[in-house]
Amino acid sequence: MVRAVVLPAVNAPLEPGEIELPEPGPGRVRVRLAAAGVCHSDLSLSNGTLRQPAPAVLGHEGAGTVTAVGEGVTAVSPGDAVVLNWAPSCGTCHFCARLGEPWLCAEANAASGVPYARTADGRDLYPGLGTAAFAEETVVAERAVLPLPEGVPPVDAALLGCAVLTGYGAVHHSARVREGESVAVFGVGGVGLAVIQAARIAGAGTIVAVDVSPGKEELARGAGASDFLVASDTTAKEIRKLTGGLGADVAVECVGRAETIRAAWSSTRRGGRTTVVGIGGKEQKVSFSPLEIFHFARTLSGCVYGNCDPVRDLPVLAEHVRAGRLDLGALVTDRIGLDGVPAAFEAMLAGRGGRTLVVF
Repeated sequence: MVRAVVLPAVNAPLEPGEIELPEPGPGRVRVRLAAAGVCHSDLSLSNGTLRQPAPAVLGHEGAGTVTAVGEGVTAVSPGDAVVLNWAPSCGTCHFCARLGEPWLCAEANAASGVPYARTADGRDLYPGLGTAAFAEETVVAERAVLPLPEGVPPVDAALLGCAVLTGYGAVHHSARVREGESVAVFGVGGVGLAVIQAARIAGAGTIVAVDVSPGKEELARGAGASDFLVASDTTAKEIRKLTGGLGADVAVECVGRAETIRAAWSSTRRGGRTTVVGIGGKEQKVSFSPLEIFHFARTLSGCVYGNCDPVRDLPVLAEHVRAGRLDLGALVTDRIGLDGVPAAFEAMLAGRGGRTLVVF
C-alpha cells in the first residue's frame, strides 16, 4: 500500500488515503516520486473540464527514481532518476509518424482510461493523464518516463514534466519569439512564469506580465518581466502604450478563459501572433468579427504541451538549468506534503501563487 490523494468522482472533494499499487508488468515501470507539481490541468480533470474516469489519482507533473521495471523494459533501470511524461508519443500514428507532431499523438492519453491500481476498498483506480503523480509511488508505461539529465535538482525536476516544457515550447515552438520582440503574458501561474523565463531566454525586449492579482508582480518581475499590469478592461490599451502604440509582437494566454483570450488577441499588434496555452471549458465562446480578422492579420493558435517533443526538448531545458538561464526554483511559491493537495486546489481556484510543489 502507498499513500495517495484520490479523486473519488468528478467534482468530488479529494481524499488523501492509501491505494494498492501492483508491481510493474511487461513494459511497465514503477517510480518512487521525489516531487509532483500541482497544475491547473489537474483542477480541470477534477471538475470535468477535461475527461478523466474516476476514481482516479491525479497529478501529471512529477519526477522520481525508478524502483522496479517489468519484463522487456530497456530504456531505464532501477535507481535511475526520471521525469514523468504525461503525453508520451506512440511513434506510429498519423501525427507522430507522418506529420512529426508527437504532441498531438492520437494515443498519448490512452493510459488514463485503463485502471492501474486499486483503492483501499478494492475498486479499480485510474491514473490521471496516465501518470498518477499525487502518490508516493506510481506505475507507468516505459515510454511515460524520461531519463533526468545530470545537473538538474531532482525535486525541482518535476516542473520540467509540464509547466516548463509547456511554457518553453509556447515561446520557442508555437509563437517562435525572436530576439528583440515584445511579449505579453496573460496569467502569472506556474506556466506563465515559465513563459516569462522562456521569453527572456529567447531575447525578448519588452515582456509585459498580466494577472488579476497585484501580489504576483514581484514573481513576474523576478522571472524576467519588464512590466506588470493588473488585468482590467483597459489592458489591451495599456499594452499598446508600452509597445510604442503597436501592441505586442506576441501574446501568450495561460489562463484558458474566453475573456482573457480575447484580451490577448486585442493586445497583439497587426500581423502579430497570439498563442493560447490555457485550457477552458467548451461552453465558453470567443468572438471575432470578419473585418478585424482581415484588418489585423493576426495569427491565433492553440498550443498543446508547448508543441514539444519531450525526448528532444528535455536535454535542451536541462542545459538552460545548468547554465543558470532557467531557474526552476523561482517558479515555486509553495512546497507542501501530500495531504496539502486539496488546499493547493483551493489556492488555484482563488488565483493565488505560482507553482505548488508536493515534496515527498
